[in-house]
Amino acid sequence: MEANQRKHTAGHHHDHAHHAHAHAHEHQHQRGRGGGSRAARTRHRLGHLLRPHRHEAADKVDAAMAASRDGLRTLWISLAILGATTAVQALVVVLSGSVALLGDTVHNAADALTSVPLGIAFLLGRRAANRRYTYGYGRAEDLAGIVIVVTIAASAGLAAYVAVDRLLDPRDITHLWAVSAAALVGFAGNEWVARYRIRTGRRIGSAALVADGLHARTDGFGSLAVLLGAGGAALGLPAADPVVGLLITLAILFVLAEAAREVCRRLMDAVDPALVDAAEHALSQVEGILGTGRIRLRWIGHTLRAEADIIVDPRLTVARAHELALAAEHALIHAVPRLTAATVHTDHTHDGPAGTGPHAALAHHGRTD
Repeated sequence: MEANQRKHTAGHHHDHAHHAHAHAHEHQHQRGRGGGSRAARTRHRLGHLLRPHRHEAADKVDAAMAASRDGLRTLWISLAILGATTAVQALVVVLSGSVALLGDTVHNAADALTSVPLGIAFLLGRRAANRRYTYGYGRAEDLAGIVIVVTIAASAGLAAYVAVDRLLDPRDITHLWAVSAAALVGFAGNEWVARYRIRTGRRIGSAALVADGLHARTDGFGSLAVLLGAGGAALGLPAADPVVGLLITLAILFVLAEAAREVCRRLMDAVDPALVDAAEHALSQVEGILGTGRIRLRWIGHTLRAEADIIVDPRLTVARAHELALAAEHALIHAVPRLTAATVHTDHTHDGPAGTGPHAALAHHGRTD
């Protein structure tokens, strides 16, 4: 298959650890994008001087390392904030006996502990690819996402058990002022952590960190619900506290569903269709590409990789087809956020330029992909 591929098509795989085509890259800037007028080429060169676009291995490794550092910093700060919040709430639970606050405390503790598997995943993600893990260790984040989902489910089960037990065996709640204060502390801590995690997760492309942020946000609203239980107890309604505990359990289940959906999509290699649209549009703008075949994107940790088929004139030389592959790769990396590597396959139709077009069939020449 590889021999047929080399005989009939010109393919280009760009892995940023093997960029030894500086001259070809420059040549692509001059010819791969169609040449155009002298003024247009001058503007393009000036644009690179003012805002250089570098794809060397060091740049991409540095970007991945920076993303991991941001993720780790977010996790450790979140762990400190939630740890302090959980300690305050646990003390009040001992004093008051509030089951609603107990459920919120358990959930906050579980949320804090999810920082551990995520932190391990980010550390693993820094390891270089090898002959066994040829794509690196970025998928460890997806495994951490599974641990987070299981943790959320376990905290929901515990909160439900305690709430039902208290409904069947009611007990008085004391120190209502302390319960109310602890609920407000829990809301403030969780909302701050939620904003921080979601913002960092979206910036570095970590679905697991975003899911963890959503988890923290629901914990915050659960803390506010504890106020309702305390208010009901103050009005002489002892069932209010365990009922609020059940409501918190319901809120946890909603978060569980959303987090599980995000993690499962990542495990199934789902991407935002808008990214595929952006890739198709970028390739369509490269002069010399007559059409596109399949475009596939997948997340490896918090970075994207792409595979794309492009259709070119069958009369091109191998060198010229290689230049077009470089131009296609360049366009993809610039157009798709968080894309760090692209594999471009060049191919042609049987009937030549006159019969080519955006919907022309690819001639696979023995390829199985």
